[in-house]
Amino acid sequence: MNQRLAALTEAGVSVWLDDLSRNRIVSGSLARLVEEDGVTGVTTNPSIFAKAIADGGAYDAQLEDLVRRGLGLDDVVRELTATDVRDACDILLPISQATEGIDGRVSIEVDPRNGHDPAAMLEEASALWRLVDRRNLFIKVPATRAGLPVIAALLGDGISVNVTLIFSLERYGAVQSAFLAGMEKAAATGRALGAIASVASFFVSRVDTEVDARLERIGTAGAAALRGRAAIANARLAHRMHEQLLGSSRWATLQSAGASPQRPLWASTSVKDPAYPDTRYVDELIADGVVNTMPEATLRAVADHGTVTADSIRPFYDDAAGVLADLQSIGISYADVVETLEREGLAAFEKSWAGLFEQLKSRLEELRQGGRA
Repeated sequence: MNQRLAALTEAGVSVWLDDLSRNRIVSGSLARLVEEDGVTGVTTNPSIFAKAIADGGAYDAQLEDLVRRGLGLDDVVRELTATDVRDACDILLPISQATEGIDGRVSIEVDPRNGHDPAAMLEEASALWRLVDRRNLFIKVPATRAGLPVIAALLGDGISVNVTLIFSLERYGAVQSAFLAGMEKAAATGRALGAIASVASFFVSRVDTEVDARLERIGTAGAAALRGRAAIANARLAHRMHEQLLGSSRWATLQSAGASPQRPLWASTSVKDPAYPDTRYVDELIADGVVNTMPEATLRAVADHGTVTADSIRPFYDDAAGVLADLQSIGISYADVVETLEREGLAAFEKSWAGLFEQLKSRLEELRQGGRA
């Protein structure tokens, strides 16, 4: 394994890939990343699948079969994405077995259009769990207010959950409460807690993008000094909340019953501003027991020139709190920033999902008329 990636793993960070496609599976690319680069998990989202299905003809054979079977568009989308996720789960199964289900996970997301409909999310999440039919699956549920009871319900039913689109520390606290409630329900009904896993996906780079734009509008020297500091500070404070939860009596009870912690997962880790080092959202968020999911370009950058330390989070809790306080003092509303990011994040995934549906609708029409692209 690459020396820097090995050091990151040794520091306790699980390295996951934020990408998946049929080409990546059939070419052996994913298997090589697992074997040679220490990748121990995969995350997906609607944007990733939209790009994957647009990129070539790898899906045509399955599409033709689905057309012959007369499936509707919603079912076609789910069959295509579930097939990729199922195959990726199989590739990562040895990792899952070796880590007793902690790693070796692959995520599939509920339809983002249902992000504010708890009943629809719960129904779809349960259906996806059955459709993929792999124990090393994560169902991704957004950390919207409507998503919180869904998280608890799924965990209570023994379904492992990746809670996604977390920006706010306050909302993260609600996610933690949902995790505890779900695991307590699972324990009360006699489920094996060790078989249920969860991660809480904090989106990182988008925080800097939003805050930096507001700082630029303020235009003072004090504002300039705070550029590029909000995202890492936010994630570090989330990690402090994670550690506080691990010190609670509720968690101690669950742990004694065999539960594993809900690990923090750093998502959106590719740098959006070229002025910043391209590995900063990895280098500055290292601690044992966290996950960092990254696109392959970021993974390669870390392998080439990342700076890996034993812990780049815990020593900086006070500094992180100071950053958020300084932002508030110059007129940056943290509450407005995180509400904006959640709204825009959900909208972006809805747009990608809609684009995927339109793309497949056209392709299905071609196939039904006997044409081939």
